Amino acid sequence: MQKVYLTRDGLQKIEEELRLWKTKRLPEMLKQVAAAREHGDLSENAEYHAAREELTRIHAKIYQLEQTLFHVHLVDENSIDTDQVRILTTVRIQDHSKNQQRQYTLVAQEEADPTIGKISVQSPVGRGLIGKKAGDRVTIQIPAGKVEWTILEILPPGTTGGSDNGNPSTT
Repeated sequence: MQKVYLTRDGLQKIEEELRLWKTKRLPEMLKQVAAAREHGDLSENAEYHAAREELTRIHAKIYQLEQTLFHVHLVDENSIDTDQVRILTTVRIQDHSKNQQRQYTLVAQEEADPTIGKISVQSPVGRGLIGKKAGDRVTIQIPAGKVEWTILEILPPGTTGGSDNGNPSTT
């Protein structure tokens, strides 16, 4: 697994999620498996097999969260340069096909939420923007086709530019 770049807030969210899986969901499922086991012949006990499958899924989720935490690299939001697009920078772009400006903040996959303009650096858009500079014109292949944008501004973490995160505003 590659390094996972997170802010302190992102790290706390993952730690809380792991705590929830370990202290609530896992014990609840272990009780369900034990209760299903008591219903008799395990070879024909669908409830038991379903509970075991869910238990396996829970263990896999816990393992995935633990691996994420093991590979975390905390990013100090105050030390990020805005000379080029980097993780945690906010990018204001001009979408040429729609004649709109948009704004995206590049984050780790674990913190991505496109509905609020937080896109993963591993997404096609994130990969297409990383390393670019203000004034650069980029063409990015996305599932819906190609988009052509001009990078208008690169903002440091915690600041906002001329439009709401991810929400288009007509220019």
